[in-house]
Amino acid sequence: MKRTELSLPELGLLAGTRGMLGAGIALLLSGRLDAEQRRAVGWTLAAIGAISTIPIAFLVFGRRKQ
Repeated sequence: MKRTELSLPELGLLAGTRGMLGAGIALLLSGRLDAEQRRAVGWTLAAIGAISTIPIAFLVFGRRKQ
């Protein structure tokens, strides 16, 4: 089994970026804001969450132990 060790700040960073991605997608699908505001905020959060997750994924998968 492969094992990955993360520090608490790394875990928090990973959870935060995934949360931003999820919040962006939720805003895109919700009806609370008008369409223009919803798209602007939703795409911004989704993009920041997705883009910031990529380097963190490389960090985590680069440290795997067997």
